[in-house]
Amino acid sequence: MARQSNFTGSNGKPLSVTDQVAVALRRLSSGESLSNIGDLLGINQSTVSQITWRFVEAMEERGLHHLCWPSTEAEMEEIKSNFEKICGLPNCCGSIDTTHIVMTLSTVDHSNDVWIDREKNHSMLLQAIVDPDMRLRDVIVGYPGSLSDAIVLQNSSFYKLSEEGKRLNGKKIELQEGMELGEYIIGDSGFPLLSWLLTPYQNALSDHQAEFNKRHSATQVVAQIALARLKEMWRIIHGPMWLPDKSRLPRIIFVCCLLHNIVIDMEHKGVDELPSSHQHDTDYRQQICETVNKTGIAVRDNLSLFFSGKSSPSTHSS
Repeated sequence: MARQSNFTGSNGKPLSVTDQVAVALRRLSSGESLSNIGDLLGINQSTVSQITWRFVEAMEERGLHHLCWPSTEAEMEEIKSNFEKICGLPNCCGSIDTTHIVMTLSTVDHSNDVWIDREKNHSMLLQAIVDPDMRLRDVIVGYPGSLSDAIVLQNSSFYKLSEEGKRLNGKKIELQEGMELGEYIIGDSGFPLLSWLLTPYQNALSDHQAEFNKRHSATQVVAQIALARLKEMWRIIHGPMWLPDKSRLPRIIFVCCLLHNIVIDMEHKGVDELPSSHQHDTDYRQQICETVNKTGIAVRDNLSLFFSGKSSPSTHSS
């Protein structure tokens, strides 16, 4: 945004960088149409569009460090400690969830059919892994809503890194003698049960399975609230979006994710003032993924059994 521009208001005066940032933030946070914002601010709607896109490009160039996986052991240990404080899940590194960015697309153009999701809406998917402070730590965006959460995950770099042992490869803890627990994230029933991604029991038959589900749900809600707040604060992605440019939309969504984290990093009071609802995908039914990994079953069973006779876990380097 720092480079020179010829953007002017209706009065012919050039818009300062501060003015341009304000215009872009208004567009992203309100979700109002270009014409409404232009009329309100006294700017041509094409100028609003150009300024917003200039801002998106600047954020992509300079703001990437606001959304990253923890890079130090100390940072990850703090995340795991804070997750455990929520509801007692030890060694948990993140909570994953997916939300739909609903779009209004032409139904006559059948090339748009790929974007039709299970609820018969046109939508684009955003999948995010969230830390206990509701920061987005890893995101993948741009896949059509017709795909399942599991397929999007399996096409992500996070999945590849985790499967190769290059992520979630830090300290293990000893739940009890002979029973270790590595690092993992949690997700709802729409995700596969893996050694590093724990999902709830779909039919909890025992007390310790029910206890696991209770703790899992209380922790999973962090990701749900984070995505609800993301869409509430940056209402351009709240939807439905009218005939969006599908090639540019993923970049706009990503920048909204960056802004979400920046607000948290600044400890902005507005975060606490937002509704605490976790309904980020109203009217979307829970997906069920039947894929299970034998090691994942064992990890989840060991953890749920640990809750039935809880003792203090110890840590050591893997």
